Amino acid sequence: MVANGFSLAPYCVFMGERVTSRQVQRSNKLRRKFFTIVGTVLFVLLLSVGAVGCDTFGGSSASDVSQSISSQQEIGIWVNGIGKVSVAPDIAIINMGVQTQASSVSSAQTQAKQAMNAILAALKAKGVDDADIAMSDYNISPVYNNGGTVLEGYSVANSVVVNVRDISRVGEVIDAVVGAGGNSTRINSVAFTVDHPEQYYERAREAAISDAAERAKQVAKLSGVKRGGLIHISETISPIVSLQSTAGIDIIVSIQAVYSVG
Repeated sequence: MVANGFSLAPYCVFMGERVTSRQVQRSNKLRRKFFTIVGTVLFVLLLSVGAVGCDTFGGSSASDVSQSISSQQEIGIWVNGIGKVSVAPDIAIINMGVQTQASSVSSAQTQAKQAMNAILAALKAKGVDDADIAMSDYNISPVYNNGGTVLEGYSVANSVVVNVRDISRVGEVIDAVVGAGGNSTRINSVAFTVDHPEQYYERAREAAISDAAERAKQVAKLSGVKRGGLIHISETISPIVSLQSTAGIDIIVSIQAVYSVG
């Protein structure tokens, strides 16, 4: 359209105001950009909600499973089971050594070395293998007298752990060691144990589990409920060293078991 020689094509009327077509195009572009951003944000939010919903309703998290197990344990039947196997020891463990004292460290060390070498030779003569002798402790310390104010000399202590595999010869071995080391000899301890206890642990474990199952069954019966399945178990193994005699050693396995209430 042309009015008075002036074209109206570049203009349009919007809400009573004169607006150019270029402004209209710019406004449309802004609108499209705005709706694109809003749509992207909504899409991301929908994905997040969907993920949460799947985790909440479609499956259980590790913490949920852990809480469920703990809850079952708290309301279950808790019992202890004990399994014991008595066996004869087949090895003796002797902690022995020497202790010397002299006015100087070097002199005390020399005396301790001589006494220990004599003991080791006696052990070898009695058939003790080198693999059954292990160093246990070595100590050098000052010696004081007169109320701990005057240095009198130095003490050297050297000890080893010896495995005697023929326990009937323990006394014989000790006599030989004392004779070789003389007054410097120290017999610190003698203990008896089983060299390979694995098979006895298995037997004691079987007995402990059977004992726990019977206890749980009895508790359930007395309580008027049914014993369910085993949901937790832990084990404790007692030391198998006897410090008193060679008559026998009790290998003990203790377990704590939790059964569900059926």
